[in-house]
Amino acid sequence: MALLDICTYPDPVLRRIAEPVDKIDWEVRKLIVDMVETMYEAPGIGLAANQVGKLLRLLVIDLQRPDCGHGLIVLVNPVIVATEGETSYEEGCLSVPDYYHKVRRHEHVTVQGFDQHAKPVEIEAGGLLAIVLQHEMDHLDGKLFIDRLGLVARDLFKRRWKKRLKEALTEPAQ
Repeated sequence: MALLDICTYPDPVLRRIAEPVDKIDWEVRKLIVDMVETMYEAPGIGLAANQVGKLLRLLVIDLQRPDCGHGLIVLVNPVIVATEGETSYEEGCLSVPDYYHKVRRHEHVTVQGFDQHAKPVEIEAGGLLAIVLQHEMDHLDGKLFIDRLGLVARDLFKRRWKKRLKEALTEPAQ
């Protein structure tokens, strides 16, 4: 196991579209294990391969809640096959640290893909799991939750982010 570095905004890898996984081999399984450990250590509840610099259609999720009905979810080549309703939820992201905002998403989704053993998986999800599935799948398409904000909110985010970077560059080294 190895902890992976999580890429943060504005790293260009976060804007690239991930490629389908052709074969779930030892290398992909090792990446899955490393992504799971990285997600737990962060701590987070979801992580897409783009976020650790790997342009593969692969994600891991664990809401770490007994009421979820799912433990660890591994999805290779996931596809949303059905959506229903609309909801709004305050999201954050390991790749956009310390920033949270309400985002509109589908209330229910059905996702198909494969697990780490190449077995077909179908997940019907509502609530937080539906939100996280959509959030992580956006990463696979090179999108961040900040892209789903309105113009005013996105502009405010960009100004705050520039200010944060400027402050980080002017802080004295410890």
